[in-house]
Amino acid sequence: ELHSQADVEQNEQTRERFREKLLKGELDHRKIDVQVSKKASPNIGIMGTGPMDESALMNIQEMLGGIAHKGPKKRKMSISDARKAMLEEEIDRLIDMEDVKEEALKRAESSGIIFIDEIDKIAVTSSSERGSSGSVSREGVQRDLLPVVEGSAVSTKYGVINTDHVLFIAAGAFHFAKPSDLIPELQGRFPIRVELDNLTKDDFVRILLEPKNSLVKQYQALFGAEGVNLMFNQDAVEKLAETAMIINEQVENIGARRLHTILSQVLNEFLFNMPELLPLGSSLEITGELVDLKLKNLVKNRDLSQYIL
Repeated sequence: ELHSQADVEQNEQTRERFREKLLKGELDHRKIDVQVSKKASPNIGIMGTGPMDESALMNIQEMLGGIAHKGPKKRKMSISDARKAMLEEEIDRLIDMEDVKEEALKRAESSGIIFIDEIDKIAVTSSSERGSSGSVSREGVQRDLLPVVEGSAVSTKYGVINTDHVLFIAAGAFHFAKPSDLIPELQGRFPIRVELDNLTKDDFVRILLEPKNSLVKQYQALFGAEGVNLMFNQDAVEKLAETAMIINEQVENIGARRLHTILSQVLNEFLFNMPELLPLGSSLEITGELVDLKLKNLVKNRDLSQYIL
């Protein structure tokens, strides 16, 4: 009996030591066998369904997803990975997905926002084009949007959503079409219209510098991965912004996307020849003069295919 008591105490001390090591992360690299249950979510496409009802199609996909369900499976993984897998399983157990779906449906109906981009692409641009197969197709898309925007019951895999109180926002460049080229019924569904101004040089400067993942910061991270410190002085940023604005005005206004072309033209030679031109630990400062040197051909011949985005 004394011997068994000593064994119990020794086992408890061993557990405590291992518990401390686990908490400190000293055993995270160790491999262990863990029984995890994972449900497969295959992307199942159904071809040739014809006029099948949407709800029936979703039921078939759910049924096939249930067939692909995988039960508990023993896997060998590190303790750190096992901790994450077990945490995910425990979180799934604590969440009632039916309550989540119900709350999601309520929020989508009461405070949902749907943004429709490129709406100018479905406008019929000229009277001569009306009646052609392309215009019929585009008008068909507009008429399909009408009941959804006006308010209707839409079936989803999580349930039916009523769009009566959903805010719809549509946007388009309208370079070749006008808002009045949309069918009258759809125009009436978007009564408030706002025209945006073109980006100015100051806007381009802010886009280059201020966002969390701005292009300048992305390129600095790329060079930093190779051990090179990349710097832009204020004159260089001003030149980049000015060039983007000028080319947008003279060729096609593609907004801030123009900055991708310009920055790649300035920096690609350094990126592709990093070890030779810029060894590890070196610095590169982008100046206004360097920007002018790299962009002189781009400004002179803006229609070269390699510069078109």
